Amino acid sequence: MISNFLVKSVGFLTTPIFTRLLTKADFGAYNNYTSWLSIISVFLTLNLHATLISARYDYEDRFDQYIFSMLGLSSLVSFIGLVIVNVFPAQISAFFQIDIRYMNAMLAYLLFFPAITMFQTKEVYLFEYKKSVFCSLLLAISTALLSVVLVVVMHDKLEARILGSVVPTIVLGIILFVFFGMRGKKIITSFWKYALPISLPYIPHLLSMSLLNSMDRVMITRYCGNEQTALYSLAYSCGAIVTILLTAINNAFAPWLANNLNCKNYKEIRSFSYKYITIFFILVVGIMLLSPEILLILGGKSYMEAIYVLAPVSMGCACQFLYTMYVNVEQFLKKTVGMAIASAVAACVNYVLNYIFIRRIGYLAAAYTTLAGYLCLLAIHIYLVKRLGMSDVFNAKYVIATVIVGVVIMVGITWLYSYSIIRHIVIVAYFVVLTIFLFVNKHNIKRIQMILK
Repeated sequence: MISNFLVKSVGFLTTPIFTRLLTKADFGAYNNYTSWLSIISVFLTLNLHATLISARYDYEDRFDQYIFSMLGLSSLVSFIGLVIVNVFPAQISAFFQIDIRYMNAMLAYLLFFPAITMFQTKEVYLFEYKKSVFCSLLLAISTALLSVVLVVVMHDKLEARILGSVVPTIVLGIILFVFFGMRGKKIITSFWKYALPISLPYIPHLLSMSLLNSMDRVMITRYCGNEQTALYSLAYSCGAIVTILLTAINNAFAPWLANNLNCKNYKEIRSFSYKYITIFFILVVGIMLLSPEILLILGGKSYMEAIYVLAPVSMGCACQFLYTMYVNVEQFLKKTVGMAIASAVAACVNYVLNYIFIRRIGYLAAAYTTLAGYLCLLAIHIYLVKRLGMSDVFNAKYVIATVIVGVVIMVGITWLYSYSIIRHIVIVAYFVVLTIFLFVNKHNIKRIQMILK
């Protein structure tokens, strides 16, 4: 959990450097690049690392050979993608609105990135966490340092930023590819027949989630230009602090939840969820209140016009926290088809709303359409868990009431962004109330700490 938080934080903490070294156009173009990267990676990597959890037992004596075979399959798919890009360079560049050089860099990245993912996944399943943590931190720190150095010394800042993000992954990926090649010796295509039926059903779900998280920036670039993408992307990064918090906490919460689901301790889960949800939303409110200061630190005054994106993005991430609780239940019951359907529906809703409102209103609309997508996702997951006969696990009425209250607070805080003095008075009041709340509920806080630990 700590490693995951640190790795995400490295990229977050370098944001103020890049917003000042890159022009808005370059910063926006880079975020368009990373948005397409997250979408294309779903197709080219095939999510093959997800098959390792079962292959570890089914091919225990040939595990390294299995991994090398998976790398062979992902490399073949990425190579085909590389060929297509260079056969139709003009069409590809026009469609993605990315220079063909950067498309080639993206494909080179995806050619070797699976080796890193496979290595880390293998080490975690074998409980060798130190190697996985070292690999994550090495990649995050080297990427951040090289990116900053290249952006400072190179004339083409966008090219420097992309090279800085690609080169460390390619170098480490080649090393690990050779490592698995020496251990696996040869590629066995029969392993592909085992892996594809497991990995392919995940693609609609992963693609839909990637579209939900990335399509807003892609469509802003298409309809509004790179500069507005830059404004939206930085504000989205500020709100996404909630996501970093969510990921770190859920990594600790999910095993506890699974254990109690296995023991059918539904009352215990339900009782804990009230405190869990309440405390998380209190923290989200604090992030909303402080978002203008965060935006100022990360981007400077030139990005402050994006201030009104912050609250709805934070609220959307809070809804992501809520539906993740329900997703944990679905994954425990191995009912993942509904997950794919829910993600696809939410992605379609988000796309349609983006298409309608981004062209009319601009990048600000994307924050609210993304929130609408997450609300849709939450509603579907509540319904799915109810259909699975697990409505006793969480109190849906309490969850819905929390969302309603959260949206009302979001509207109020958005209004406060125009009145700095009043907002700072509210911030002081918030921290006073928070201190009192933590003191009164110190026993519950200690219990939550104990459960997460």
